[in-house]
Amino acid sequence: MNEEFRESRSGCPINLSLEVFGDKWSLLILRDMTFGGKRHFRELMRSQEGISSNILADRLKMLVEKGILTKADDPTHKQKAIYSLTEMSIELVPIFAHLGAWGRRWLPVSEELSIRAQLLEAGGQAMWDEFMAELREEHLGAPPPDRSRTGGRTVRQTLQVAYEAVLARQAAERAAE
Repeated sequence: MNEEFRESRSGCPINLSLEVFGDKWSLLILRDMTFGGKRHFRELMRSQEGISSNILADRLKMLVEKGILTKADDPTHKQKAIYSLTEMSIELVPIFAHLGAWGRRWLPVSEELSIRAQLLEAGGQAMWDEFMAELREEHLGAPPPDRSRTGGRTVRQTLQVAYEAVLARQAAERAAE
């Protein structure tokens, strides 16, 4: 267990989790890294929610300090850092799936932004496990998962294709009006 969590006022798992994820930005950064494949500060700045650079820098620093992300020099560019998910953050995939399913059920979501949540909910634990294995490969250097079931396509690619299909259908419907 991370030592920083031992010094908390409460041992309640919900309270401790909220100390990490109690503001929307931390989860949105992890969402963008997990589902969007974003790994650099500038990529994360382009979040559709409009995070400011000082808040992004603060949240990235906190997530690294808590062991949820790692930060390393980017070997392709001297002045860039590359952020990686750790096992702690990879294991949030089922939580993201449940949050997305709950949001689809109870909130006024858009079709194009909820299609990924719909697929993750339908895919269940098998899809989540596959996605976590892919994230372990990408961020932790684990061996690649078996992709024979998906024809070589990753879960992230499957989710992106569905998103793009909804956008294309919506554009065609607007053009036909």
